Amino acid sequence: MPAYDAIVVGGGPAGSTCAYRLATAGKSVLLLDRARFPRDKACGGAVTARALREMPVGIEQVVETTVSRFELRARHRHGFSRAASSPLAYMTQRHRLDAYLLGRAVEAGVELREGTAATEIRQDGVDDDGARVVIGADGANGVSRRLFDTKRRNAVALEGNLPHSEAPDERYSERLVLEFGTVPGGYGWIFPKADHLNVGVGGWTSEGPNLRDHLARLCEAHGFDRDALTDVRGHLLPFRKRGAALAAGRIALVGDAAGLADPLSGDGMYEAALSARLAAEHALRILAGELDCFTGYTRELAARLAPLMRVSWGAKFAFDRLPMLSFTVARTPQFWKYVAQTYG
Repeated sequence: MPAYDAIVVGGGPAGSTCAYRLATAGKSVLLLDRARFPRDKACGGAVTARALREMPVGIEQVVETTVSRFELRARHRHGFSRAASSPLAYMTQRHRLDAYLLGRAVEAGVELREGTAATEIRQDGVDDDGARVVIGADGANGVSRRLFDTKRRNAVALEGNLPHSEAPDERYSERLVLEFGTVPGGYGWIFPKADHLNVGVGGWTSEGPNLRDHLARLCEAHGFDRDALTDVRGHLLPFRKRGAALAAGRIALVGDAAGLADPLSGDGMYEAALSARLAAEHALRILAGELDCFTGYTRELAARLAPLMRVSWGAKFAFDRLPMLSFTVARTPQFWKYVAQTYG
């Protein structure tokens, strides 16, 4: 018999919440991660309300501020803001969020091996450990996705942190600011945290060499000192193409390993939590002898995400190619109603 019911590779939000769900269902779970926690990860750190609803535990302990107002701007000149009646995003930092979720998984009975990189993933386990199912949750560049035909169109981002003492206007601590029409294939952002602002830009991978200039222009447009930014770092945003593999046999991919980031926002937290839940549900059915593979997981996840992906890709290309027209549409009550319903 395999040593474990399930092995999860990767301890980010997708891996830890999937492991938590399996462990609370009474299954033996091993979670491997090459890092030691708490560890930082480049990310804006916004957990949308819809993402929070998909998580199996609350995250109040690591939320630094909540945001219900968005400010949208075009080409660093035109702007407007809209507010929702309830929070749309919960602001945290990934080194806090990931460590907290992983800790909850361990409390639920998950066996954790930190500082352990997986090198071989098989249908019957990982490296020297056997398992009846395997969950790949080790991110966009992890070993899991290399097993699959994971067709993607990626984006890249660059971000840094600006202490509140360097921000010229207190309004930035109360809203999310999004700048469109400035970076091909993406946007700029300003996200509030407890003691700093997260300031970043992202776009198509071809924009990689230009991101530092884009970031400098974003700072200049808002009166920030670019040199005051700390912890400046880049990261990859994986966008799955239609038909790309999500599972094979008794191995399933979740979160960034599956390339599930939202094309318009670049956010992957909702997709991470959703894929983790569905993968856990199908894993439990496999372990119960009701299913023999993750084919059903692939169908269900693809069906759940398809409507959102169609709208997000369409909006992304519209903002990229016709930014001012798209910005005009974004000012309408109908667009804001869609945003509030989709992300809230």
